Amino acid sequence: MNALITRYLLLITLLLVGLASCKKDQFITDPAAKLQFSRNSILFDTVFTTVGSSTKSFKVYNKNTLPIKISSIRLASGTSSNFRINVDGMKGVVFLDIEVQGKDSLFVFAEVTVDPNKANSPLIIRDSIIFETNGNLQDVDLEAWGQDAYFHTPNVFPTNGFPPYSVLPCNSTWTNNKPHVLYGYVVVDSGCVLTMNPGTRVYAHPNSVLWVYKDATLKIKGSISMPVTFQGDRLEPQYSEEAGQWGYIWLSPGSKNNEIDGAIIKNGLVGVLADTVGNSVNPTLKISNTIIKNMSIAALYGRGTSMIGVNCVFANCGQYVAALTIGGKYSFYHCTFANYWEYGNRQFPVLLLNNYYKDKNENIITRNLDSANFYNCIVYGDLNSGDELALDSSLNVSFKYNYKFQNTLLATTFNTSTSHYKSVVINKDPYFYDVGNKDFRIQNPLSLPAVIDKGDVAIGLLYPIDLSGKPRTVNGDPDLGAYEYEP
Repeated sequence: MNALITRYLLLITLLLVGLASCKKDQFITDPAAKLQFSRNSILFDTVFTTVGSSTKSFKVYNKNTLPIKISSIRLASGTSSNFRINVDGMKGVVFLDIEVQGKDSLFVFAEVTVDPNKANSPLIIRDSIIFETNGNLQDVDLEAWGQDAYFHTPNVFPTNGFPPYSVLPCNSTWTNNKPHVLYGYVVVDSGCVLTMNPGTRVYAHPNSVLWVYKDATLKIKGSISMPVTFQGDRLEPQYSEEAGQWGYIWLSPGSKNNEIDGAIIKNGLVGVLADTVGNSVNPTLKISNTIIKNMSIAALYGRGTSMIGVNCVFANCGQYVAALTIGGKYSFYHCTFANYWEYGNRQFPVLLLNNYYKDKNENIITRNLDSANFYNCIVYGDLNSGDELALDSSLNVSFKYNYKFQNTLLATTFNTSTSHYKSVVINKDPYFYDVGNKDFRIQNPLSLPAVIDKGDVAIGLLYPIDLSGKPRTVNGDPDLGAYEYEP
């Protein structure tokens, strides 16, 4: 009898163990049961020395009640990657069938080694860690800088919904010895000046903003041969002309005496956002010898501000090239405003003049357009309507005679026989050199009836050198736009 009981007890024990084992092996297989990560991207922003090496970690969470099996964890670039990973104490490139219990997590460590002193080292090194679970692919991005750079990363994290930001040391000067990399909002504080010397390179992470605060000043001092450059931090060839990769340069209300000379600003949301008028003597912004292009919204966005532009090209934006809104005071000399946007159907004209805004209650608030003058300029594009000028005036405050186009080529359907227009060229193709390659020089003899020798001589003598360094008035009257004709 005792032997029989013993057998039954042994059988029950084995069944219980088997059941427990089966229960333990019941992994969740629902494709909707995804992993969660403590960080979706890892930035190695260490300023490397001879051979830089850095390690960072993140956690992988299984927020489900049942265990989950990760089919594979692997580096996308495999053994050729600059990165190495360690999963819960195991080093390697590929890890298979990793189990994570319900409501549990595991650590992943990532390490990178680069030599920033190698001349042919890529500026940015990228890879990703791929997680495959129940047919789902998820990843955590890895990014390291393969060359030495100045990193401006957030150190203030507001809780009121404002983006993270960092404040620059007062009266900073940026040089061209190493790139400057922007993450988040980078602030020029009140009463301070940020100066950028010729050849300075600025690379901005997505949504990054250079914010020039109240009573602060930005001085960009580039040249034709050594421009200051702003662009996104994706440097692969396919991103070289892609808009929307970063935010904008923000000249906020009360900033003053800002100057941008000799710059190339490209591939963001807005090139320059300028708010409110400057002081009583100087404009908020003087911009000269500068190209702003490939912006997903606008190259210039003025909001009741004061601005002077000379020898500039503003081109190829998803909405307006220049939106000069909420009144203000503007003067442009020998500037080219052109839009041949190739990423979808464009709905907005090249140039907008506006003298009001709507408050949160939809009330119309008017601001006087003190002046908007364009001399020896080009305003042209390929909008189907053929009208590249928008005059958006409040019903309460008209523009009256506060805007003028003189010796300027315009694509417009407006009546140009009024005093707003003097010696203008209407709806003639300027025949830019190569709009497909964003080259807005005048190198086509077909431009003769439209822009060649059509400028006002007095204006040409005020600004005798064009955007490429070529003299304007040696061989006759100046041409329209930022460039002289080059036979």
